[in-house]
Amino acid sequence: MAFREISERPALPPTGALSKSLAHFARPSGANILARTESFLRWQDGRRSAEVWPYSRALVGPPTNRATVQTEQGETIEGINFASQDYLALSTHPAIKAAAIQALEEFGPHSASSPMLQGSSTLSLLLENALSDLLQTEHVVLFSTGWGAGFGAITALIRPADHIILDNLAHACLQQGAHTATQNVRRHDHLDIAAVRRHLQEIRANDTKNGILVVTEGLFSMDSDTPDLQTLQELCHEYEAALLVDVAHDLGAIGPGGTGFLGIQKMLGKVDLVVGAFSKTFASNGGFLATHSRAVKHYVKIFGGTHIFSNGLSPVQAAVVREAINIVRSPEGEDLRCHLHQSVHGLRDAFAEYGIRCLGVPSAVVPVPIGSEKVARIASANLLHKGVFANLVEFPAVAVGSARFRMQVMASHTPAQVQCAADRVVEAIQEAKDMLADADMTHAVVNTENEMASV
Repeated sequence: MAFREISERPALPPTGALSKSLAHFARPSGANILARTESFLRWQDGRRSAEVWPYSRALVGPPTNRATVQTEQGETIEGINFASQDYLALSTHPAIKAAAIQALEEFGPHSASSPMLQGSSTLSLLLENALSDLLQTEHVVLFSTGWGAGFGAITALIRPADHIILDNLAHACLQQGAHTATQNVRRHDHLDIAAVRRHLQEIRANDTKNGILVVTEGLFSMDSDTPDLQTLQELCHEYEAALLVDVAHDLGAIGPGGTGFLGIQKMLGKVDLVVGAFSKTFASNGGFLATHSRAVKHYVKIFGGTHIFSNGLSPVQAAVVREAINIVRSPEGEDLRCHLHQSVHGLRDAFAEYGIRCLGVPSAVVPVPIGSEKVARIASANLLHKGVFANLVEFPAVAVGSARFRMQVMASHTPAQVQCAADRVVEAIQEAKDMLADADMTHAVVNTENEMASV
């Protein structure tokens, strides 16, 4: 297998590969819905040919702290991996592998049906019980993806006359679920509790008959910050609203016993609706809704389209997640979280030494702000050449002009890997700035894009 060696910095990409963003292509026009995608592909191919399209890489092997990837062009590259979501490094844990193998041998690989028919296994039922115990809620609904859990819970419970109050940075599954369920969606500035209160007051002053759902996250993965969950839940009780919290990125990886910010803020078992994903800490795809209401559970199972009209979790997935929960709640889980957070603090401190302030609070997600998409695209290409994998995040995941690296830390990262990654990220960003300064191209992609960031 041929690996690319760390090389000198590449040449400056053509201007076309650095101009525009996905915002320019979010609302195509034209009668032919197939042909109108062509301009996007031409722009994307321009970035590919200039090696500033860092997406759709394929792992060659497991998502370990040092990994091998294959690019879309078929090139194989080895490097330090800060681009995979495996926060406690459980994907390669011997007990996880053993649970998967046993489930495969006993149940086979396939659920073979919707969970509303007979797509659940006894392993699924055991997983529901384990999640109920972890989250201190009586009832759990399992979904085949985390995205499906957020979308399905909202679209099941909200009717067209109801209202949703949504944090501007809520995950795409929550935003799309909200706008699918009702036109009465009010967005508010990120973490703005006062705005939530105002929206609740205004809605209830004019509508006492219909429901209100307030939607937020335990840990926002693009900014690594968290809301005041207690105040939000109290506001919801005051105005006869319900609170939904997505804990995809914090559950298992942070907090007492791996209970995330629900545990840290002493809100475990006190939030109306909790949704989450298994794909960040629990070594599998899949997701869940947790609630105290038996009625809500059975209603969502029927009216949540992503539950009833999707096959259930495979037996292998259910067994893996249940075993991961066992590890998360064990003394070994505490040790893994300790190692994880030592690496998190080490990485953030290493960037601080360079004068770079990572966003948010310490978590397995370490957002490294860059700003300009031009700088970010070149830096991402440079970083790959330096043997470090870190995800480039640009529109639509963040606003135009807010590009960043989202570095995802694992419990298995070593201090040497942490320092090396920080050094090379900083080098890659500085090289990109120098290359653009030489060509007098350091400004934002285009000024008009800021008007399109909310697309």
